[in-house]
Amino acid sequence: MRKQLIRILLVFFTALALLIAFTLNKVVQKEEQVFFVYLILLVIIIVSMLRLFMWARDKVMIPMDKLKESIKAVSEGDFNHILDLDGADEISEVCQDFEKLRIHLKENIEDREKVDRENRELIGNISHDLKTPITAIKGYAEGILDGVVTTPEEQKKYLMTIHNKAVDMTNLIDELTYYTKIDTNRIPYRFDKISPVEFFYDCVEDVGLDLESRGFIFTHSVDVDSDVVVIADVVQLAKVVNNIINNAVKYMDKTPGKIDISLRDDRDFVKFEITDNGMGIEAADIPKIFDRFFRADASRNTGTGGSGIGLSIVKKIIEDHGGKIWANSKVGVGSTFSFILRKYQEAELSDE
Repeated sequence: MRKQLIRILLVFFTALALLIAFTLNKVVQKEEQVFFVYLILLVIIIVSMLRLFMWARDKVMIPMDKLKESIKAVSEGDFNHILDLDGADEISEVCQDFEKLRIHLKENIEDREKVDRENRELIGNISHDLKTPITAIKGYAEGILDGVVTTPEEQKKYLMTIHNKAVDMTNLIDELTYYTKIDTNRIPYRFDKISPVEFFYDCVEDVGLDLESRGFIFTHSVDVDSDVVVIADVVQLAKVVNNIINNAVKYMDKTPGKIDISLRDDRDFVKFEITDNGMGIEAADIPKIFDRFFRADASRNTGTGGSGIGLSIVKKIIEDHGGKIWANSKVGVGSTFSFILRKYQEAELSDE
């Protein structure tokens, strides 16, 4: 393109040179008045040619050089090379379209790299989190087989530990299953009109015995009318409560651990609150705890592990229910996880 433009300009300058020679030849034969007419015409032609050259340089040569440079950078894998070119002509529009393409390619590559990093982090987390309970199960099982424990009380303690570790592994596998469904928006929902009070007491009965068997002090309270109804998926909502409580158990650093679950009336909503007296969460980490793969440093330091996807699952389920979830915490004191669901109200028909 550039070579062709230079050839065109050379043709024009050649024609200009011939015109100048022709004009000088005529000047010798013409009067002085005619000479000035030819001189003015010659000046106009020269200025026009200079303006044409400057236009070609600014609108064609420079943009084409920038485009060529940007194409070379992208072909070499440099997607940070910005093609900054304004204008409304066709060449500028081509350059702007190429810039949009570069940005799109860069975003796709960054997204792919982010997914790769998250997958590597997930694999590392899984490896660590599976190794810990498996090692414990193996150690306690060998203790029973080798006759280290002799009394029924010790055997029960060892078997309970094996059971709890197996439950932890099951929870991790469930989280991974949910993660794949969340990643492809394939969580199987079955929404129905349910009583939040009945659901609450079902959860209390389900988690209460397990927490008490682990030595936790478990309390609960309800302040919602029994006729209140919400639209929810019971199975998925139970997953939310179980994930939050399991999280509280995982990060408990006190004896005895305390967990309280309550159901409150909040005008047009019902509000679930789960409070513990665990290690708490740093203020800087609270806005990030619902992000996928986020893990606070404390989780590694205390050996609690975790895939880093449990709370992201919780957030996804609550948001799909049209609700909202948040957390309040103080390091060394404990945490409170709260979520709300809108009450269901039958549409009132008018007399008409």
